[in-house]
Amino acid sequence: MHRSAVEPVVVEHGGRIVKTTGDGMLIEFGSIVGAVQCAIAMQQLTVEREARVPEDRRLRLRIGVHLGDVLVEGDDILGDGVNIAARLEGIAEPNGICISGDAFRQVQGKVHAEFADMGEQQLKNIAGPVRVYQARGTRADAATRPQAFTLPDKPSLAVLPFANLSRDPEQEFLADGIAEDVITALSRYPSLFVIARNSTFTYKGRAIDVREVGRELGVRYVLEGSLRKAGNRIRLTAQLVEAETGNHVWAERYDRDLADIFAVQDEISQAVTVAVAPTVDGAERRRALRRPPENLDAWAAYQQGLWHLGKVTAEANDQARAMFERSIELDPAFAPAYAGLSLAYGYACVHYRTIPLDDGLPRNLHFARKAVELDPMDAHALAASSISSIWHGDLEAALASAQRTIALSPGFAPGHAWLGAALIFMGRGTEGRAAMAVALQLNPNDHQMTSDGYLLLAQSYYFDRDYERCVEVCRQQLKAFPGIWLLYYRLAAALGQLGRIEEAQSALRDLKTAGGFIRPTRRPWQRVEDHELTLEGLRKAGWEE
Repeated sequence: MHRSAVEPVVVEHGGRIVKTTGDGMLIEFGSIVGAVQCAIAMQQLTVEREARVPEDRRLRLRIGVHLGDVLVEGDDILGDGVNIAARLEGIAEPNGICISGDAFRQVQGKVHAEFADMGEQQLKNIAGPVRVYQARGTRADAATRPQAFTLPDKPSLAVLPFANLSRDPEQEFLADGIAEDVITALSRYPSLFVIARNSTFTYKGRAIDVREVGRELGVRYVLEGSLRKAGNRIRLTAQLVEAETGNHVWAERYDRDLADIFAVQDEISQAVTVAVAPTVDGAERRRALRRPPENLDAWAAYQQGLWHLGKVTAEANDQARAMFERSIELDPAFAPAYAGLSLAYGYACVHYRTIPLDDGLPRNLHFARKAVELDPMDAHALAASSISSIWHGDLEAALASAQRTIALSPGFAPGHAWLGAALIFMGRGTEGRAAMAVALQLNPNDHQMTSDGYLLLAQSYYFDRDYERCVEVCRQQLKAFPGIWLLYYRLAAALGQLGRIEEAQSALRDLKTAGGFIRPTRRPWQRVEDHELTLEGLRKAGWEE
C-alpha cells in the first residue's frame, strides 16, 4: 500500500513513519495503545481497499508491534525494540497482527480486539524467547476466517458481549461478566450448541450485523444486549435474534439496584438464561413444523415429536410417538429421540390408556435404557430414565437419575420435575414441591411440563392432607387442560375428604366424561398409605367399588 494512503491513519493515532523498506514500513509511536489501534485500523483499511481486487492479486499486510527502547540516529531508529517488532511481523499471518507480551500488558482491555496467546516464541537473531499474542476480532481478521460453517444438528447460539452504554468504564466488567455467565449457563443445556466466549468476544466493541455473525460462526441464533447505569441502578436489555433472517425471537429488559454488584450479576444472568433456553426450544419446534415430511432430518423430526407431545392429548401423543420413531429411522444413534419415544410410551399407558400398562411400560423402560446407553451424559436420556424408574416403582433409581440430570444441566426443567416427582412419591412432599416449583419456573410455557407439574403438585398436597390446596390446584389446571382425567380423579378424592359431596360427585361425573376411571389397584409408583388415602377420599365422594 502506498505511503500516502497509510500516513493519515498513522498521524491520526499519534505516530510517524520513520522509513519505508521495499514492501515494508517502520513506524514509531509515543503510545503503545495508539500503535495497536493504528495497526488494527491499517488492516481494516487494507481489507476494504482490496475487496474489489481479484483474490490472487490482493495486498495483505502483516504487522508486528513491540514496546521497547530505541536508539535514535538522525531520522532513523535502531535497537532491539525495532528488531523484535520486525521479527513479530515475520511470524504474523497475512492480514494479521502479532504483538509482544510487553505490548499486550499495556493494551489489554484498552483496544477493540481480543488476543490469542501464542506462548513464548524464539525469534530470529533475538537472544531470549519473546511472549507473543495474536490479535483476533478485527474486520481484517474476520476476512481471513473460514466462512459459512455448517450448522450443527442441534440449535446453535452465539452470545455476543453486552455493550456498556454507561459513561462509567467500571461497568465494563459487569457487562462482560453477565455475558460470560450466560454463555456458561446456556452451555449446560443439552439442547443447545453454544459458541465459546473466546470466539464471540472477538466482536466486542464492533458494530456488527447479526446475519454476518451467523455466517461467520455458523449459528442459528444470536443473543445480544446492552447495559446502562444511572445512579445506583442498572438497566440491562437483551434480545434473541434469528441470524438467518434478522427476526427478533425474544427481548426483555431488566432493571436492578446495584446494592450488591455480584448478586445483581448472578440474578440477571440467571434470568436471561432461564428465558432464552425455552425460547430457543420453542423457536426450533416452530421451525421444524415449517418443514415438509420429506425434508425432515433427525433433529427436525424430534422437534416435531416434542411439539406434538406438548399438546397433551392422546391423539397428539400418538403423533409424537410416530415422529420420534421417524427420528430414530433417520439417525439410529440419536439418544434424545429414544428418550422422547420412552416418554410417549409412558404417557400412552399411564395418562391416556391408549396402550395397556403391561405393554407400554416395558417399552418405556426399553427406550429409556437405550437412550442412556447411547449417551450416558445426555440430560434428555437421564431425565427419561428418571421418570421411567418412577413408573416402574424404583424411586431411588429415579432420584439418582434426576440428580445426575441436574448436575449435568442445572437449568434443564425435566431434571427438576422428575426429582420433584420422585420425592413426592417417596412421601417427601415439601422437598418435592420445591423441586417442582423450580421446574415450572424454568419452563413455564411447556404444556407437557405444566400439566405434569401441577398434577404432581396436586397429588403432593393430597398426600400431605392439604385438601384445600389440592382442590385449588386441580380447578386451576382443569381450566387449561380439561381433558386430563387424572385431575378430576384427584379433585374428586380431595372434595370427598373435605365433605363437599355434591362437588365431589360432579367431579366423578366429569371424570367419566373425560374417559377416566377409578384405579382400585395400587400402581408401582404409589406408596400403600397414599393409595389407601386416595381410595378413602373417593369412597367419601360417593364412589362404590
